[in-house]
Amino acid sequence: MEKFGYLAMLLFTIAGSFWLEIALKVAVLRRVKRTFLSVAPVALLFLLWDAFAIHQGHWHFDSKQILGVFGPFSIPLEEFLFFAIVPLAAIMTLEAVRTVKKNWIFGDEK
Repeated sequence: MEKFGYLAMLLFTIAGSFWLEIALKVAVLRRVKRTFLSVAPVALLFLLWDAFAIHQGHWHFDSKQILGVFGPFSIPLEEFLFFAIVPLAAIMTLEAVRTVKKNWIFGDEK
């Protein structure tokens, strides 16, 4: 069961915030282009950093806590999912606060 540790954290993140998409109709997943342009550049930067750190031996992922499925540059599947799920959860949370508070404008919407 320990090998599902990282995956469990990701599932808890999904359970904790993705319901906002339905309950409060925050529409983050429906704005695909905007969401992609918000998440992808940062995810790419951090994945490159991960790849560099793994290659240099600065860190590794505990094989007991991951599934053992690796993508490019020896980065575990869970790490790729992390850089998609966690930012999406953060955006959904932010949009939920905006929905509840009404008229809370920021960023490019001023």
